[in-house]
Amino acid sequence: MGKLTPPGDHYLNAAIGWLELGNTAEAKMELTKISSDQRQHREVLEVGWRICAAERNWAEALEAARRLVATDPDDATGWIHQSYSLHELKRTREAFDMLLPVVEKFPGVSTIPYNLACYACRLGDPERARSWLTEAVRIRGKAVCIAA
Repeated sequence: MGKLTPPGDHYLNAAIGWLELGNTAEAKMELTKISSDQRQHREVLEVGWRICAAERNWAEALEAARRLVATDPDDATGWIHQSYSLHELKRTREAFDMLLPVVEKFPGVSTIPYNLACYACRLGDPERARSWLTEAVRIRGKAVCIAA
């Protein structure tokens, strides 16, 4: 999809501003002002997911993440959000299984092996968790341990 155009980009920026201020209701209101043909834009979907996550509405966040993946399957963000939403819905096995196949698709994204490490740990597999954490550190360096 092309670049978001005015006034949609202005509404998106306003939504981001409200979200950063912690006002998800106003952020959602700004997104509703974006024309229907631009609501499926990757950036709009991303902010929609962030709003759902801030509200801890993981079922809706999962749907937003699925739309992100469908819109741009070559962007790791949707895949990461999708698995994280599943994890927050207490569906960690599904989160792990869904994220695992995209490791090779995004070899430079340390968040994927890091999240797999977290999921493996939660699933009671510390050896696998350690292996994924090692991979995340290899990709990003020691900063991954600090950022997490």
